[in-house]
Amino acid sequence: MASTSDIRNGVVLNINGQLNTVIEFQHVKPGKGGAFVRTKLKNILTGKVVDKTFNAGASVVLENVDRRDCTYLYRDADSFVFMDLADYDQIRLTASQVASAANYLSDNQKVVIATHNNAPLYVDLPPSVVLAVTHTEPGVQADRSTGGTKPATLETGYQIQVPLFITVGTRIRVDTRTGAYIGKA
Repeated sequence: MASTSDIRNGVVLNINGQLNTVIEFQHVKPGKGGAFVRTKLKNILTGKVVDKTFNAGASVVLENVDRRDCTYLYRDADSFVFMDLADYDQIRLTASQVASAANYLSDNQKVVIATHNNAPLYVDLPPSVVLAVTHTEPGVQADRSTGGTKPATLETGYQIQVPLFITVGTRIRVDTRTGAYIGKA
């Protein structure tokens, strides 16, 4: 058991049997009353973010989450297959475990898989990835009604808004946190 003084950003807490990552924390010592720790927690499995307050010195359960460097290999009918770079084991994840990361996975993509008690939890992507545009309409030079952007389909099947000058086959950099176009690769 640990206390609230051990809470830091990125630490994983077990609250009521659910694993939660600390996104943000603040130790508050008001002039009147006891100190407390205000946290913002993200549920690892559901992605739901909640605010939770702990009394200072209260016991919390810290969990150990291992992070494995992996490479995305391919997709089966019902699973995504990754290779652990440390021991070359293959790890199969379901679509729910991969979640929105599937929009940015291309062959041989380097990712980090978080595991708890050897059970995979989620896929952590780099901040940006390079993907090829497989389909987009030609941009009309005078068309500025959409702010100078047009829809484009990436090699993963994900659709984003790109500038008018992007053509089929262009490799672009995409922000994995927001899904936004960053620039040409």
